[in-house]
Amino acid sequence: MNRWLQQPLMWLRTFTTSIAYLPSLLATLYILLGLISVLPSGLPEPHELPASEMLNALTFKEHDTPRTLLAALVGGLISLMVFSFTMVMSVLTQAGAQFSHKLLLGLVTERHHQLVLGHYLGSLLFLLINLMVPNTGDSPTLWRSIAVYLGVLMMVNCLGMFIYFIHQASQSVQINAVARRLSGRTRVSLERLRERNRHDGFGERQITRDTSRCQLLRAKRRGYVQQVDFAALRQLAIDHDMIVHLDFALGAFIVSGMPLMRIEWPAGLPEGVSAGDELDEHHQAGLIKKLRAALGYLDGESVDDLHEHGLTQLMEVAIKALSPGINDPGTARLCLHQLTELLSERMQLPLCNCCVDEEDHIRVSWEMESFDSLLYRSISPILHYGRDDLSICLALLSLLKTLSLLGSDDAQLALLQQHADKVVEAILAQAQFEVDRRFIEQGLKAGHHRLTLPGTPW
Repeated sequence: MNRWLQQPLMWLRTFTTSIAYLPSLLATLYILLGLISVLPSGLPEPHELPASEMLNALTFKEHDTPRTLLAALVGGLISLMVFSFTMVMSVLTQAGAQFSHKLLLGLVTERHHQLVLGHYLGSLLFLLINLMVPNTGDSPTLWRSIAVYLGVLMMVNCLGMFIYFIHQASQSVQINAVARRLSGRTRVSLERLRERNRHDGFGERQITRDTSRCQLLRAKRRGYVQQVDFAALRQLAIDHDMIVHLDFALGAFIVSGMPLMRIEWPAGLPEGVSAGDELDEHHQAGLIKKLRAALGYLDGESVDDLHEHGLTQLMEVAIKALSPGINDPGTARLCLHQLTELLSERMQLPLCNCCVDEEDHIRVSWEMESFDSLLYRSISPILHYGRDDLSICLALLSLLKTLSLLGSDDAQLALLQQHADKVVEAILAQAQFEVDRRFIEQGLKAGHHRLTLPGTPW
């Protein structure tokens, strides 16, 4: 894609995904409505219209009356906005302290919060336009009087929005809503990955690279690379008869100057080039631009692009709840329930680490995090911080029991058995009293599974 076209598209994507998108659109509509309301309308006088007595009663007789009413509405709406978003900051501070600061951006940028902000700003701008543009003539016209009444209706609408906003803000920081929203976004990311892997051209292969035929491309900017246009890279590799090996895992933080990808030339290196040399910025400038244009950089972790971030954030919420300052094991158990479902979907998902051409030759390869690594990163920290809480250990064991029923091969079962041995060791360490032993024995025997759990030593 042409870089002159790519940059505006990147700006447009940034704008449409920011908190200012919907408020800007709504504010623009309100401004247009405000400008229309202060323009001459061409309406006849009230006595020339049907129902003239009612219209005459609705028309203001003095200039000061609508201006006083509009000034009161502007002051009230500003106070309402200040109170609303002061409450938002309080709610976000509480959510950041109890859950994870990574969730704050998602709470702020929710669509219903943007809609409320847009109606607030738009109504305020409409009222200010009608307040600043003076009336002409001896008394306000019917058109300007209708605009004032419309401003009153907007204020009533903002009051209703305020009640809706309080309800949504209070509900959005409940752990059930936080976990459900995070789990839902992760599930959508998994489904997107599943759909991509179903397309022709994606597969799983044993990747080997001939370093004697590789050139290096280094990064020119920093950020998290979470989006890769694999179709564009595949077509580029086919056109130039090369293999593109990405030197980073998706979601990794890239620093300027670090190796970004290696270009392998099956037919041999270009003349005058040695193995390990960098791509020539002068002779291969067009190819380099296209290779870099296929990578999408972000400044933070995006659950919508990589499901691994969703699992990690659920784990972080769980260990934050287990901290001594919060001490909320119920939240940790709820996160474990969501992790159980997501890990089960991830375990059954076929992985792809390369793109192939029509002749089944590898054209693009990349690193893919294994289920082994993802499972370890998801549950080991929870076991570390919650090993002294029997309910957390039993919840972890229940997670592993459920996954053992869904595993498709012996390697996955062996992996789950290793984690179960660690959890059982932490559970048995807490069997100091008879009442604990009875509860532990019941927990070990509960549920269906394919794990081999040890008998109780008492």
